[in-house]
Amino acid sequence: MKLFFISDIHGSIYYLKKAFECFKQERADGIILLGDSLYHGPRNPLPKEYNPKEVSDLLNEYKENIIAVRGNCDSEVDAALLNYPMMSDYSFILFGERRVFLTHGHLYNPDKLPALKQGDIFAYGHTHIYQAENVNGIFLINPGSVSLPKAGNTHTYGILRESSFEIKDLEGKEIKKLHIE
Repeated sequence: MKLFFISDIHGSIYYLKKAFECFKQERADGIILLGDSLYHGPRNPLPKEYNPKEVSDLLNEYKENIIAVRGNCDSEVDAALLNYPMMSDYSFILFGERRVFLTHGHLYNPDKLPALKQGDIFAYGHTHIYQAENVNGIFLINPGSVSLPKAGNTHTYGILRESSFEIKDLEGKEIKKLHIE
């Protein structure tokens, strides 16, 4: 199984189209969307080609592939445009023998982890900074931001495989790899 992780689209149709080109090239089995899909938020600049309606239309084309959680910039108004559930603050999925805790990062984060066991994966967005680390036996993964990267990072997504999490730029070039074993 191969999962495609994105976060923090913030209404940019330009970067969402690029991300979905990567999804197709990766031939991933599913899309994990870690929040902040449509709205840019009051602290963020408008991203390139800001168009929440067009973003919602494109996301809906992939609705059967998406598992999503709510970000701090997502609201019920956004959910009315999207044809898949996205208002949960967190979700769990099973990935092989591991539990993967999905959240945006504004409620749960590396400093405030939920109850996880050794080998589990904590996946979050929110910071717009990618991360792939093993901290005390818990794998912390953040795909960074598709549209508004911070701290000098580039626009990124993540790929979770049975034995690794890779962070890649929107050209498909690997930036960082974490072995999950």
